[in-house]
Amino acid sequence: MEKKIIPQLTDLIATKEVFWTNPNYAQQTVPGEKVIDAEARLKRFAPYIANVFPETKEASGIIESPLVKIHHMQRYLENTYNAVIEGRLLLKCDSHLPISGSIKARGGIYEVLKYAESIAIEHKLLRETDDYAKLTHETFRSLFSQYSIAVGSTGNLGLSIGIISRMLGFQVTVHMSQDAKQWKKDKLTSLGAIVKEYADDYSKAVEAGRQEAEQNENCHFIDDENSEDLFYGYATAALRLEQQLKEQGIVVDSDHPLFVYLPCGVGGGPGGITYGLKLIFGEAVHCFFAEPTHSPCMVLGLMTGKFDQISVQDVGIDNRTEADGLAVGRASKLVCEKMSDLLSGSYTIEDERLFHLLKAMAETENYQLEPSALAGAYGPIQLSQTLEGQKYLKNHHLEDKMAQATHIIWATGGSMVPKDMMDEYLAK
Repeated sequence: MEKKIIPQLTDLIATKEVFWTNPNYAQQTVPGEKVIDAEARLKRFAPYIANVFPETKEASGIIESPLVKIHHMQRYLENTYNAVIEGRLLLKCDSHLPISGSIKARGGIYEVLKYAESIAIEHKLLRETDDYAKLTHETFRSLFSQYSIAVGSTGNLGLSIGIISRMLGFQVTVHMSQDAKQWKKDKLTSLGAIVKEYADDYSKAVEAGRQEAEQNENCHFIDDENSEDLFYGYATAALRLEQQLKEQGIVVDSDHPLFVYLPCGVGGGPGGITYGLKLIFGEAVHCFFAEPTHSPCMVLGLMTGKFDQISVQDVGIDNRTEADGLAVGRASKLVCEKMSDLLSGSYTIEDERLFHLLKAMAETENYQLEPSALAGAYGPIQLSQTLEGQKYLKNHHLEDKMAQATHIIWATGGSMVPKDMMDEYLAK
């Protein structure tokens, strides 16, 4: 195993693009109780969500994104990289999730809703059997205004939590790292959230949020590094994806493998989704994380076996990337532990390539995404063209099944990016 790891670790430290397959990957039985509980809670809140966010009415208050075929992008990738992507290529548009326009609308909004529910039940104003549309009453906003929420974020998580927290009536403080885009800070401020900025990276912002919350018993800290509520909120995506695939007549089983490529920062979003996918599809699904070459915290933690005990800065990597949502130097311990044998592998991608893919996605499919969201688009190429990818297919007896495969690029954000900023991205 050492001989396999050392060359890739050397390239990783040199900020070269690498494709790594997990030597500890094995099919495991994944407990589903907490995922099912999270989905039930989201359904209870659906009448409230439909009431206060009109864009969710058509889906009856369920916060979900489209799953779309991207034939033109598939041809682009094949022509540009002189490759053949066997099977179909789809885009999971969490970039267009209602309310906050990013994958963080799943876990972030879920944790705030769970906290609100616990307060309302504790004060005997709510029962699980009630119609949660009643939460729109001023009685609840007045109650929630006595509580506050704190979070550390590179941008999208803070945006999701700020929007839903202010709608419910909570006070909210978002501690943001230097990587966060100004438009996200401005949006939060306009909603009445307190935004505190830090010259350091994401980890410092999280630590500041944690310390603030510890000083106030009525302050709930949403811990992007260690929260199980966030994790299981993200995991509910798999239950919805299963239904979307069925509606499109797409089979997933041992003869029809599913490959999913997920942009990864600290790990909560992609980790939770991977957990949910393994719960639903078992050994028929193969999940790969995608990270910038200058912020490869998750693959570094898994590759070395040190998890959260090593940061990219420890090995001389600067953690500077245009993919602001992925600009994280140290991976989540919680996610590393859960992914240690569930994740198929991980790869890194250069910023310049993100912008090439961003422009291609806009031109071929008319989907405008932020740079972070394009990290997954390189996955099918890496899987088919690298030696490690070919070995993975061979070792798991997938070579003769690829014509029946489905590949999903998980787009994580972009629909709320201001036009001038998107124009700047496209120009790059």
